Parts: sequence; structure tokens; C-alpha cells
Amino acid sequence: MDIIDSIILGIIQGLTEFLPVSSSGHLELGKAILGDESIPKESLLFTVVLHFATALSTIVVFRKDVWSLLKGILKFQWNEDLEFVSKIALSMLPAVFVGLFFEEQLEKLFGGNILLVGCMLIVTAVLLFFADRAKDTSKKISFKNAIVIGISQAIAMIPGISRSGATISTSVLLGNDKTKAARFSFLMVVPLIFGKIAKDIVGGELTYDSGNFTSLSVGFIAAFVSGLFACTWMISIVKKSKLIYFSVYCVIVGIIAIIISSI
Repeated sequence: MDIIDSIILGIIQGLTEFLPVSSSGHLELGKAILGDESIPKESLLFTVVLHFATALSTIVVFRKDVWSLLKGILKFQWNEDLEFVSKIALSMLPAVFVGLFFEEQLEKLFGGNILLVGCMLIVTAVLLFFADRAKDTSKKISFKNAIVIGISQAIAMIPGISRSGATISTSVLLGNDKTKAARFSFLMVVPLIFGKIAKDIVGGELTYDSGNFTSLSVGFIAAFVSGLFACTWMISIVKKSKLIYFSVYCVIVGIIAIIISSI
């Protein structure tokens, strides 16, 4: 994989991990439009590196929150921070279940099925449309909400359904505060990413070629920097209820994908 490909894939991952437009869906569309030869299918190691970069950008943006949560855990007594961490852990269960028991079925969905991506982008658009119209509240996420949001995160493993779009929309539609919804959505994916990395390392699925060091480094930097921008921007967008623009974007791209699939 050359430097340009690494930068392109890094930026796509960094932006679409946080913006509600589906990173997996856009990568599938990019390969279909430009051809598999134009955008080489990234290795597992490269994919892991990009996800690590976006997880790290999340930690940087929410560094004060992360530090507060860590201090809360180390108090070894029930408090607001430990309660939040418990909700995060609860929200992870559906995605962990799907990842463990339906991994092969999920992988079959990532074979250039552009029709599926197009249809799921329209589903994402519908979610964003209703979330944009939801009234803002000061309600915080409950344990029951955490499970429902976690289910939406598991469903968002399907290419074309935005993870951040699905989880933020679900949270807002449940009547939760929009800022709290965005914070919960971005923080809930960090443990999953680190867990996946640990699983791949322990399972020996990661292979490293020293010749890929430059591509990996450039991809990491591109994903990290674009992730910082996208994460910060997305928080502002949710606060201002501007999700409708992404809803329209997803409809347009979804329709284009459906048309391409029929050609």
C-alpha cells in the first residue's frame, strides 16, 4: 500500500468514524467506484492501526472525562463516574455477542454489496432525520438506555449503518440530553476497539512487515488528526441540532449506491 492510499484511507476512517455517514459503507463504496486495484484492500494490521488512531483521538478530545472516570474507578466505591463506566460496559455486551458468535456472517456483508450499503445509508438517514427533530433535554442515560444504545451499536456493524449516527440517534430518541448522547456514543466504542486489538494480538491474527512501517505511520497520523477534527466537530453539530445535513447526504449517497448496484 503506497503513501497516498494510506493517507486516503486514514482520512476516511478518521472522519467517518465520528461523522454519522458510516465509515465501513464509504470504504465499500470507494472500492466499488475506483476499483479494488485503485484502493487496495487494507490488511488487518492496517485496519487495526486506523481504529487505534481514532480511539486515541477520542481519548484526547475527552481526556478530562477519561481522567475523571479513571479516578472514579480507583475510589473503589459507587459514584457517578463508576456508574457511567458500568453503563459503558453494559452497552458493549450486544456488540461483543455479535462479534463473537456472528463474525463469519458479518464478514460476508463486506464483499462489495453496494445495494446493501445504499439501503442501510437510507436507514441511517431516517434515524438522523428523526434525531434532528427531537427536543433537547437534560436527561442522563439510564442503564436501560445503555442496553438499547448498545443494541443499536451492534446493528451498526452492518456496512452502511453509521455507528455514531445510530447510537447518538437512538440515545436522543430515547429522550436523553444531546451532548450527553454524543459523549456516551464516542466513549462507548473505545473499550471495544482496544478489546478487538487485544483479541487479534492474542489470537496471532496480526502480522507485521517492516516494509509497511511508513504506510502504517502515515495512515495512523491521517486517521488521528482527522479524527480529532471530526470528533470535536460532531459534538458541536449535535449540540446545534444540525444532523439533518448528514441525513440528506446519506440519502443522496444511498440512492447513488443503489443506482450503481443496478448498473
